[in-house]
Amino acid sequence: MTEQPSSGKGAWPDLPPGPYGTPSPDLIRRHAEAPMEAATMPSGDRIPMIVRYADVRNLLTSPASSRNLREPGLPRMVSGTFLDDDPAALNNQDPPEHTRYRRILHGTFTPRQIERWRPRVAAIAGELLDAAGEEFDLAAAFALPLPARVICELLGVPMDRFEQFRGWTDLFLSTSTAGAEARGEAFGAFMAYAAELIARHRAEPGDDLIDLLIEARDEDDRLTEDELTNMVFTLILAGHETTASMVIRGTFRLLCHPDQYAELAARPELVAAAVEEILRHEGPGGTGMLRRVTEDVEVSGGTIPAGTVVLPNLAAANHDPVVYEEPMRFDIHRFADAAPSPHLTFGQGPHYCLGANLARMELQEAFRALVTRLPGLRAQEDLAAVRWSDDGFVFRPRRLLVKAG
Repeated sequence: MTEQPSSGKGAWPDLPPGPYGTPSPDLIRRHAEAPMEAATMPSGDRIPMIVRYADVRNLLTSPASSRNLREPGLPRMVSGTFLDDDPAALNNQDPPEHTRYRRILHGTFTPRQIERWRPRVAAIAGELLDAAGEEFDLAAAFALPLPARVICELLGVPMDRFEQFRGWTDLFLSTSTAGAEARGEAFGAFMAYAAELIARHRAEPGDDLIDLLIEARDEDDRLTEDELTNMVFTLILAGHETTASMVIRGTFRLLCHPDQYAELAARPELVAAAVEEILRHEGPGGTGMLRRVTEDVEVSGGTIPAGTVVLPNLAAANHDPVVYEEPMRFDIHRFADAAPSPHLTFGQGPHYCLGANLARMELQEAFRALVTRLPGLRAQEDLAAVRWSDDGFVFRPRRLLVKAG
């Protein structure tokens, strides 16, 4: 494959992507020489960015790594309202509040619960591909509607409202400074809709995921109304956009390596391992979330003083050459033939992604459907010329034109 510059710029001016949307070539220098050099956030703030796997993992698991970023004057990821501002959000809580929250939800996202939904996810994936036709945009026809339909069915959300909350999501995940006011309005509308859904399920209970969240408890302790509303909001937001991004990016990467796609089609038992490599190489589609260090922390690049806000870059950690042999190489055998260190796409420690089991299962069924139903799938355009999103936190192809065989 001839290497050509990617047209995508991404939201990080200090980390321009490589050819075909691959990780920034500057990561090689940062890993070797500058493991905590500052980077410019979409807000314009300069924040130390931690890139080495061991340092990122240690920060994510350290009790000195706080997600409380609400003190006035702290550096921000973006201007205006953002995820970091809501004290009721699970991602923004520290122990003991965070421990209590996770304990209540512990039984909701177990592998056993998630496996109940696998047949339905597989069926939806098959239906979408059967309806896609011979030539189609994989993003619009498959990658975006699959997790949208799944999360709508799991939560009991009417699909006719999907375009509305997709619009809110696009606004909310925008990194544009000019969109700060619109982002705040989208957040308010989205949260109001989440509250409306909860009220509807209380009035007419069933067995959807929202009903499980309403009933979730630890002895007599339940989620507060704000916590419940925020959890529904988070599930809708993360449950379709981030999974869709991994389907689009993963398919794009496989089409860049048609020999690996063909091998998956011939050996679909490799799908689970391939998904782990897609998650490592492509995930999480962005960089991660900020942390505030509450006491001095030692990392390989030196001391991070107490009070510093840092960015543990998950994608950078997933490409650390100390941990992964030839980390820029995409290889569906990486997690099949050996037992490398776990990737950090879902985080680590107390804030490990609550929906990781659901995301893995959806991705497995998405790629299983692709390689078994469309074994001859190929790109219908020059992959080097594919346009990538450059105005949000999720970096992915805007469209992906393909032919079934």
